[in-house]
Amino acid sequence: MDAVAAKKPVAINRWLPYWAVFQADVGHTLQSWVYRVWVLASLLAMTGYLLYRVGPVREFGVLHPASLFMSDLLKWTVLVSVTFVVILTTGSISGERGTMADSVLSRGISRHQYFMGKWHARLVAVLGTFFLLGVVALVSSLIFLHEDLSLTGSLMAMATVAAMLAVVCTAGVTVSAMVHSTMLGMAVLWILLYGLGFAMTQLPPSFPTPYRTLDKLPYILKGQYDAQLLTNLMGYCAACCVGTAIIGLFYFSRRDV
Repeated sequence: MDAVAAKKPVAINRWLPYWAVFQADVGHTLQSWVYRVWVLASLLAMTGYLLYRVGPVREFGVLHPASLFMSDLLKWTVLVSVTFVVILTTGSISGERGTMADSVLSRGISRHQYFMGKWHARLVAVLGTFFLLGVVALVSSLIFLHEDLSLTGSLMAMATVAAMLAVVCTAGVTVSAMVHSTMLGMAVLWILLYGLGFAMTQLPPSFPTPYRTLDKLPYILKGQYDAQLLTNLMGYCAACCVGTAIIGLFYFSRRDV
């Protein structure tokens, strides 16, 4: 009698396409010239500004608070590095429009997994780099400048700035999923950012807007902050990220690629 070998059921990992998109996009982002220019410019600016602050300390014994150094660097991250974040994110999906149909429609990758993989990959690349540069700046300021930093305050300040960058990153990927051109996506995103920034200036003084929070960074770094206020701001940013991503995911799942 012929024995029929029992076939074991094949385990299907439904998240494998998402993980493949995530890994490929993280590698693509880290190898892009925009990312490398951003990191190089950040390191050069950090080094130059640190030397500018350390010079008077070495020559004349003038103490410069490390909180001012860190707050200036964090402000520079938000106000200047946003340009690089916009470029990195608005081309995440629209920049691959020529190969998107083959990637999404001709293989076992759903549009939901494709969008989520791109979104999470850009978030990890941008926020991971920001925290790495922030730790380097924090250690440098503690070594070479006057120590007036609070560890909890420094972590809270970096987490607050990271929440703002997460909103920009999410908005960039969402706009990229809705337009056909990277340049158009950049223009649309800049209009949205400036428009929302102006609208927030009209909010009541008690509302924790990004601009008002950035002005308070020196105090936050020293540990003099309202934890509830900053937690609310990060909560608003998280809700904005989720809501924006849902809009982008809904639109991308129904558009022609």
